[in-house]
Amino acid sequence: MPEAREGQTGAAVSRRGVLAGAGAAAVTLLGTGDAEAQAAPEAFGPVTVRPGDIRYDQLLRGNNFRFVGRPDEIRVAGSTEQVVRAVQEAVRSGRRVAVRSGGHCFENFTADPAVRMLLDLSPMDAVGYDAGRRAFSVQPGATLGHVYRTLLTGWGVTIPGGSCPEVGAGGHFAGGGYGALSRRYGSVVDHLYGVEVVVVDRDGTARAVVATRDPDDPNHDLWWAHTGGGGGNFGVVTRYWLRSPGVTGTDPSRLLPPAPRRMVQHVVIWSWEHMTEQALTGLMRNFGNWHERNSAPGSPHAGLYGILLISHRVGGTVTLVSQIDADLPGADGMVTDFVSAVTAGVDLTPALDLRRTMPWLHRMTWPGSGEPGDVINRRYKIKAAYLRRSLTEPQLAAVYRNLTNSTGGPDAGMLLVGYGGQVRAVAPGATATAQRDVVMKAVYQTIWRDEADDAANLAWVREFYRDVYAGTGGVPVPGEVNDGSYINYPDADLADPAWNTSGVPAQTLYYKDNYPRLQRVKARWDPRNVFRHALAVEPPQAG
Repeated sequence: MPEAREGQTGAAVSRRGVLAGAGAAAVTLLGTGDAEAQAAPEAFGPVTVRPGDIRYDQLLRGNNFRFVGRPDEIRVAGSTEQVVRAVQEAVRSGRRVAVRSGGHCFENFTADPAVRMLLDLSPMDAVGYDAGRRAFSVQPGATLGHVYRTLLTGWGVTIPGGSCPEVGAGGHFAGGGYGALSRRYGSVVDHLYGVEVVVVDRDGTARAVVATRDPDDPNHDLWWAHTGGGGGNFGVVTRYWLRSPGVTGTDPSRLLPPAPRRMVQHVVIWSWEHMTEQALTGLMRNFGNWHERNSAPGSPHAGLYGILLISHRVGGTVTLVSQIDADLPGADGMVTDFVSAVTAGVDLTPALDLRRTMPWLHRMTWPGSGEPGDVINRRYKIKAAYLRRSLTEPQLAAVYRNLTNSTGGPDAGMLLVGYGGQVRAVAPGATATAQRDVVMKAVYQTIWRDEADDAANLAWVREFYRDVYAGTGGVPVPGEVNDGSYINYPDADLADPAWNTSGVPAQTLYYKDNYPRLQRVKARWDPRNVFRHALAVEPPQAG
């Protein structure tokens, strides 16, 4: 595959039928059959914003207000060529560069004080179909909501991504990507055909490279690293191409999974007022046991997605949410059976028990759905873990103990999230996403508003997590029950010996046996270690 070098990328992309600019414009123009005759919209930018500019503070913050860097400049880029030039300037001047698409990183990867150039890719938000590659093209600044709407509007297809519509594709895809359709269709990266990445050679030259999953592609390892290796490790992704493996033909509507038409959603809410330890641990145990029984690839229940959201006692509620494609055979019955299985033996009267059917796109693009708080409530700390089976009895007791103590806040708690299904059909080494034999994810979180409350909230969630994983050094060491964590839920504590006493490095918790290969990719494609952060893939040690 030829490399797209500076000054060539835009023309090459236009010839292949993918037009730069807003996704809606791309969809409209691509339907004409005369893309070559259409003039692609001029790329936005570049824009350079420095301290003192009225735009600086407004562009500085990401989604988590705990972290605010102070770079020398914010470079807003609108094309691959602009990214190449920005990275080249950063390397030439010896300045640390970090890249942001949606700005939803849970840690300070882009707000590290050492970062002197913040590269903002939010204008690069085109979504379209590339006939030459027989794949869908998504730029990193496209939000998930925009991706879902455009893919559905243009071709009736979708990807199994997350439910937070404002998350940028840039980081979400590179870290693996999962969501409500993953049990049915796998992780996002299971549908990743290719990437365009701006890398830096050993001599300091920045250039754009295309890498695909084709086994004979000489850049294949760079594609593999972006199937769960996480953002900010190897270069700057400027475009993704998506096509499901094994599909044939040139009809775009058959190259990705079909988007559901309608979704059945069932919500059950219980009040903490009558919640006992037996009742709470019973719900959690049942939720885990159901996923142990119903998470094989091809299971008739793989289309059902469930989340158990448990607030701290002062938050007041425990919520079970389940959803399924309404047009799957027996969909209503599967939801009923799931709710019955999770509540079996639990003597609680719900405060709310509601089932409704809605257009699938409505839920996936509703503003703010899945966000960790409103515009003034964006200080948060999130920790996570994979589960191969239900939490153990000591772990369940630890959950109850911490969710009923006196130090948790109203927006603190945990989630058990359904996973597995088709995700488990892929070998651990086939992609960089190593955790394939899992059935759930566990998320521990606390959200607050005021900086003065930082210490108390961080202490609560850290102690909670350490208590649940007390038997394995305070972290989810891979084993019979636990299976490490998810790099898109980054947690710098895993690299801190004060909180990780297991002796197992953070990189092993995130990547397991895939880490040495990721290090080799790092050595080849980022030999100068230009792209790094607190949990970065590190170059292999010499000797």
